[in-house]
Amino acid sequence: MSNDIRIKKGLDIKLIGEAEKTTTEAVPSNIYAIRLSDFHSITPKMLLKVGDKVKAGQALFYNKANEDMFFVSPVSGEIVEIERGARRKILTIRIQADKEQTYANQSAFDLNNADGEAVKKYLLSAGCWPFIKQRPYDVIANPDNKPKAIFISGYASAPLAADYDYVLEGKEKELQTAINAISKLTDGKIHVSVSKKSSSPLASLENVSLHRISGPHPAGNVGTLISKVDPINKGEVVWILNPQDLIIIGELILTGKFNAERKVALVGSSVKSPKYYTTKIGAEISTFLYDAGVKDNNIRVISGNVLTGTKVDPDGYLGYYNNTVTVIPEGNDYDFFGWNKPVFNKLSTTRALTFSWLFPNKKYDLNTNTNGEHRAFVVTGNYEEVFPLDIYPLQLLKATMVKDLDQMEQLGMYEVAPEDFALTEFVCVSKQPHQQIIREGLDLMYKEIG
Repeated sequence: MSNDIRIKKGLDIKLIGEAEKTTTEAVPSNIYAIRLSDFHSITPKMLLKVGDKVKAGQALFYNKANEDMFFVSPVSGEIVEIERGARRKILTIRIQADKEQTYANQSAFDLNNADGEAVKKYLLSAGCWPFIKQRPYDVIANPDNKPKAIFISGYASAPLAADYDYVLEGKEKELQTAINAISKLTDGKIHVSVSKKSSSPLASLENVSLHRISGPHPAGNVGTLISKVDPINKGEVVWILNPQDLIIIGELILTGKFNAERKVALVGSSVKSPKYYTTKIGAEISTFLYDAGVKDNNIRVISGNVLTGTKVDPDGYLGYYNNTVTVIPEGNDYDFFGWNKPVFNKLSTTRALTFSWLFPNKKYDLNTNTNGEHRAFVVTGNYEEVFPLDIYPLQLLKATMVKDLDQMEQLGMYEVAPEDFALTEFVCVSKQPHQQIIREGLDLMYKEIG
């Protein structure tokens, strides 16, 4: 039996370039990269050096704050570069892959007779713990805490996001195995959400509390699910996982191998043939980008979706947590007097000189142009129209900017992550970087309170 949740506040951004539901094997990448910017709150300590050989699933580094938490290589090969920044901070680890992959096999794991501590120890040593995130703070989960519940969103409502119903097809055994394992890590429930209209493999899982969600984006955000099911109070912790990461965990337990395979949606109006590719975490995006073809060279490549993804070069790398790569036109051209004439080809939540409200099902070919410049906050009420959480978004943003920790706490900072403010950033007439503001605020709270 499922629980229905209907979201009314939000905004669906319909874009051209949805991936066709066909999957192609990507050309094997020559170089794979692990970017440390994908792991907030982690101070790495390298176990290997440039020139060392490594197997897929072998530890590259561990977390200084918790020496039992290992981060492993997605492939076998040779470490060819450890890029460092200021004060020798590790930025990126690059691995040249072997033509024939070898795996660091874990010892057999008897899930039926294992308790929560055994599961935790196994996931930490095998490199799967980084897939488990926590709120508050939106960081990798602290294994010393016990969550009141675990949340998994199987409904990707972001623009052009990979369809989980398709991506998870045929992986029921791995998913159920992963659920059986993580259920031992909490005394609470495992809450799973799917689209009300979907036929997701997640809907048939046992040992979960199923929720069918409908409504506009951000209905698929895990933060929306948490706020509607079991909001976070001060002193409480919840854990979060992505569905594709469950497959990696399940396969590890079943086979003893860390298989970093990803089914990635290559999408966007600048892609000639948007579709799905099978590749691995950290792969070169060019290994499948140019197979699908791009319409011109003036493009923005994003590892992730258009609202929350990270800008990368066309020869950059797939992010650790991403299963979508979006390619759209670069917005470096401007309309002369564009602010003073009717607009029909752009999406807007207002009716001033824009007519998108007349065409609710129209798909748009949007570029990266912000159509405005950075300025002080303007109170319009637009944020509340697209923000379904029971929080005052403008007040929280302002408290975060002035680093008022008490106000941040009282206004609900424990509940949010940067992605929850992606839509408020999109509709912001002041062009303020909402997600960056929230990320910096969470990092400050984690340092001072967490």
